[in-house]
Amino acid sequence: MIRKLLATASVLAAMAAAPAAAADISACLITKTDTNPFFVKMKEGATAKAEELGIELKSFAGKVDGDHETQVAAIETCIADGAKGILLTASDTSSIVPAVKQARDAGLLVIALDTPLSPIDAADATFATDNFLAGELIGKWAAASLGDAAKDAKIGMLDLAISQPTVGVLRDQGFLQGFGIDLGDPNKWGDETDSRIVGNDVTAGNEEGGRRAMENLLAKDPMINVVYTINEPAAAGAYEALKSIGRENDVLIVSVDGGCPGVQNVKDGVIGATSQQYPLLMASLGIEAIKAWADTGAKPETTPGKDFFDTGVALVTDKPVDGVESIDTTEGTNLCWG
Repeated sequence: MIRKLLATASVLAAMAAAPAAAADISACLITKTDTNPFFVKMKEGATAKAEELGIELKSFAGKVDGDHETQVAAIETCIADGAKGILLTASDTSSIVPAVKQARDAGLLVIALDTPLSPIDAADATFATDNFLAGELIGKWAAASLGDAAKDAKIGMLDLAISQPTVGVLRDQGFLQGFGIDLGDPNKWGDETDSRIVGNDVTAGNEEGGRRAMENLLAKDPMINVVYTINEPAAAGAYEALKSIGRENDVLIVSVDGGCPGVQNVKDGVIGATSQQYPLLMASLGIEAIKAWADTGAKPETTPGKDFFDTGVALVTDKPVDGVESIDTTEGTNLCWG
């Protein structure tokens, strides 16, 4: 899969090499924060590709995950500065749509990275992990790891934010489906009726939030034995909360990201398995697409059968199970970021 993606990247690079005055092209990267390693790597990928193609890149980020207002202001700045395109990881995937429409109406190409907008076609294109698949992989792995005990599991769901951005919904719902739990409305989390779910709490995608959310759910049921986490910083916080009550060794934690600290946590047994995504590839392909748009007016195509360009995902674990394809932490370390 990664080889196919790199081949596609080469094709896009060729498109981006069409004649144009690169010095006249500027682009914006707007991420949720500038501290999460995922977005740090995304910025590195965008910066490197922009330098390679001679594009001026301006980067913006929310003060914290969920800082919608700062992202709107950044879009307005990019429009005023005459940027050719915007790469955006939206904190509020529906409320950002009017600002995105304003940018597109002004002639900018807007590409959502990692987090699809709601609706997805509010952006010109989306370059992302298949976040539902990422969740489904860790759900299938968790259920298979538990075996017959999965039918009596007590599951804590550590989500991202109350606003339920698409990335959080997709991972949550993918996990549940992979685990074998019937979904309610697949466009939101928290409406499931399966008694195995102890509850949902939100983490803001960071370690402190993960610890707090885990403590809240343990107060509801101290015998939770499976924990889904939106990302690896949240997983690290959940682990610390479990460790404080001596339960760090008998709870299965699964996550999504594939950053180097997260892969190390899989190797160390803090996380059982994680789904690895590739932010540097997302960002570099996004810059190439903006270059192609500026040169030729061509918009990116989607992956066949999907409504976005799939940048790949791999399950990382040192405890493989039958029926779920995975890579070990040695390979995961070779591919990790952060």
